[in-house]
Amino acid sequence: MLVYVTRKVHFNAAHKLWNPAWTADKNHEVFGACSNENWHGHNYVLEVTVAGRPDPDTGYVIDLKHLRDILERKVIAKVDHRNLNIDVDFMAGKLTSSENFAVGIWNQIESEIRTTDRKLFSVKLFETERNFVEYRGEAN
Repeated sequence: MLVYVTRKVHFNAAHKLWNPAWTADKNHEVFGACSNENWHGHNYVLEVTVAGRPDPDTGYVIDLKHLRDILERKVIAKVDHRNLNIDVDFMAGKLTSSENFAVGIWNQIESEIRTTDRKLFSVKLFETERNFVEYRGEAN
């Protein structure tokens, strides 16, 4: 029996989409308002789903307090009210697209979630109510 458990968290962060190999005109052409030199922000929603078999003693795939603590320590404490381009160690040197950000979040938490009975199934990152990305890792 495989069960999927999801925890949702919220945070705010700023970023700018900018490829330093391109001219300013090309950045503005490709990224539009997202390339604003003074940044722009989002009210992000992050959904992290863990897949596994419920523990026979607790019935849990993962204790949601434990998952909350992982997300707080490995993600929220690093990104909330921060500039993704400047302040966030795991985004250093990367374009701060939602796609790259979701992969970065996965890499921050995957090893702390994986056990013999469970695995990180997906990281779903909402940049707006209508725009989101979902990453399921290389092996999923």
